[in-house]
This record gives sequence, structure tokens and C-alpha cells, in this order.
Amino acid sequence: MTGMRSMRAAAVLVAGVLLVAACGGAGQGVAGEATSGQEGASGAASPPASSPPASSPPASASASPSSGTASAAAVVPAALKFSAKTLDGQGFEGASLAGRPVVFWFWAPWCPKCRSEAPAVKAAAARYGEVAFVGVAGLDTEPAMKEFVQTTGTGGGGIVHLSDAKGAVWTKLGVSAQSTFVFMKPDGSTRKATGPLDQAKLDEHLRALLGR
Repeated sequence: MTGMRSMRAAAVLVAGVLLVAACGGAGQGVAGEATSGQEGASGAASPPASSPPASSPPASASASPSSGTASAAAVVPAALKFSAKTLDGQGFEGASLAGRPVVFWFWAPWCPKCRSEAPAVKAAAARYGEVAFVGVAGLDTEPAMKEFVQTTGTGGGGIVHLSDAKGAVWTKLGVSAQSTFVFMKPDGSTRKATGPLDQAKLDEHLRALLGR
């Protein structure tokens, strides 16, 4: 009887030990899963060590405006790649007109058509200040060109006159006769008109040039 009680006690003790071991293993497994989940969450929240701080802008952001401006300034239409001299003896670069609407007025001192349209050109230059007006004189001497500018009163008011006795600018812009106007948009595209142009016709061309 005593032996049977001892055997039952031993069985109960062994069962208790197995139960404790089983509970400990299950708890350890759950704890392990929880720990693994925390590590995953922590890894997702922390940015990689190589990533820049969120407050720091990309290096290219500050450089793009200046580089874009430089590219735009460097674009010069082929028709404006010329050098000339003004009737005042100053050097003139066609590239200085890049990016602006331009009216080229090709005239000769002895041309009656050119003389008749001079008042309209002078008035248009005063009215359209956003447009560059460039007179290109040719087919005669500089003294005759200067006399034309003086007597027509076209020497000021925003009009620049070039001395092109050799016809280099005329050839550059494909002009072979006076009076001729070349209307150039900021993108370099051009449109020609044969004169004489009165005030109404010149205004019509200028409105088209400016997209009005």
C-alpha cells in the first residue's frame, strides 16, 4: 500500500515537472515572437544611415535655377550671330537682342519709301517700348546715313541704327531690297514685310509680333 502511494506521488511529481516545462516553452515562444515584432517595427521607423536628413534639400535643387538661366542666356538664334557698328561708332552684337521681340528696319538714305515711313517707325518705337527697334542702313555712305537719321528725327526714341555699308547684316537676315522690315519673335522666328508700311500696317505687324 505504501509502495503504491509512493508510485502515485512520483507520477504526480513527474507530471507537474512536465507541465511546468511545457508552460515555460510556450511562454518563451510567445515572448520570442513579440520581441521579433518589436525589432521589425523599430527597423521600419528608423531611416537608413545613408539617407540625408528630411530637412536637407537635394543638392541639385539649389543649382537648377542658375543652370537653367545660364542655358537660356546661351541660346542665340542664328540670325542674331553677327557683329556690327552703330552710326555713332559703337560696337554692336546681335546676340544682345536674344530673347526680345525685335523689328529690323532696312533702309537706304536715298530711298523715298524709307523716308516716307520714318515717322511711323519713330511713333511705333515710342509706343512699343518692349520691342527693340534696329535700323539697318546700307547702300550708301555713312555721311548720307547720318543725314537721313537727322532729317527724319529717328536718331532717338529707342531706335538703334547700324551702319551696314557692306551689306553684311542685310545678307545675314536675307534682305536684298529696301525698304524691308524683319519682325523677329523672342524664339528667333522671323517674318518679313516689304515697305512702305504706314502707321496702321506697322501696328498690325507689331500686334502679331507680340501676340495681341
